[in-house]
Amino acid sequence: MPAPSQSSFSHAWRALRHPNFRLFFAGQSISLIGTWMTRIATAWLVYQLTHSALLLGTVSFVGQIPTFILAPLAGVLVDRVDRRMVLLWTQALAMLQSLILAWLTLTHRITISEVLALSAFQGVINAFDMPGRQSFMVKMVEDRTDLSNAIAINSSMVNLARLIGPSLAGLVIAATNEGWCFLIDGISYIAVIVSLLLMRVKADEVKRATASMAAQLREGWDYVSTFVPVRTILLLFALVSLMGMPYVVLMPVFAAQVLHGGPHTLGFLMGGAGVGALVSALSLVLRKSVRGLLKMIPIAAAIFGVGLVAFGLSRVMWLSMALMVIVGFGMMQGLTASNTIIQTLVPEDKRGRLMSYYTAAFVGMAPFGSLLAGSMAHWIGAPRTVMVTGTCCVAGSAWFWTQMKTLRKGIRPIYEQLGIVPARPSKLVEEQAGN
Repeated sequence: MPAPSQSSFSHAWRALRHPNFRLFFAGQSISLIGTWMTRIATAWLVYQLTHSALLLGTVSFVGQIPTFILAPLAGVLVDRVDRRMVLLWTQALAMLQSLILAWLTLTHRITISEVLALSAFQGVINAFDMPGRQSFMVKMVEDRTDLSNAIAINSSMVNLARLIGPSLAGLVIAATNEGWCFLIDGISYIAVIVSLLLMRVKADEVKRATASMAAQLREGWDYVSTFVPVRTILLLFALVSLMGMPYVVLMPVFAAQVLHGGPHTLGFLMGGAGVGALVSALSLVLRKSVRGLLKMIPIAAAIFGVGLVAFGLSRVMWLSMALMVIVGFGMMQGLTASNTIIQTLVPEDKRGRLMSYYTAAFVGMAPFGSLLAGSMAHWIGAPRTVMVTGTCCVAGSAWFWTQMKTLRKGIRPIYEQLGIVPARPSKLVEEQAGN
């Protein structure tokens, strides 16, 4: 069935003209609210059980290290099998994990050991879910020119949920306990599972690989390590993930000790970051092309880092919330710009493997950062920790900016081939002579 004409959709939402992406959008919009409720509830539960910044970092480490270890192998698997089936399995297992967490919490049997075990289980699920989800995006959007818009809309959806979920979690925790957040999350997975089952995916999308998994793993690594634009973007992304992203695990400490609040304070802080991220995502939705996004990557890293440094200095609630808006904006601008450029550059036959390295850079480095942030906060305090990590993000931004000329040189031939930028006059003359 052909997609509706683009005139029936505004330019900003043109990716929604694809039926499969509309189904994905509807299902994920519901499920992601539950996911963000669980993230906040887990952090608050751990803090209530232990009152330890170090254990907050440890739980995050245990929950994310499986992704770092397994993501490259998961990327090879994603390139060899039906990506929709991968997502159906990961969503079903994630639902099971949330329901077990809800049962243990609501029956007052939950301990820190069980939180660690279930967090590790979720990390294994994420190792397969994230590269599967990212590489499946291109299958839901049949027109390649709408891919960047689909990624931006997806980011908007994630951040609208990030705005609603933490605030809702704070209210639910204050009124009852964390277990109800986990239960809501478990039920919300039904929406995305149904949306995946309703999709009409072409039967010839899965191609059986002739090379071994080891050979495909090596092929993906060779591409990442030798193609300068992707390698440089992933290096900065890994640094920001290592040093900057783990600020989230310290938010319960800021809410309780620095700002002298409760779960509602935590919800407001995370909601502030969600507002900034949503504004960023919407600004990217309005873009007509991937052109110009490269320079946004170092700018976003600098905004993110400066916001963290200033947040570490703040002791006033309204100012901290405002700074969280800046932090959220910088974080999402860099994340979405990086994702869009990599998805545009990557060959289709390597998409799963390349997105697994993207996952390793984004999620895989975070466990080390969480452990580092928790340890630093234990010794020098949470405010000084985010100031140090924010400074590292600014330094990474400065380094990336020095690589811009080389990156543009490597990216331009692919953009010309895809018709994103016009071919240089000399190249046109050569092509005409060849004809």
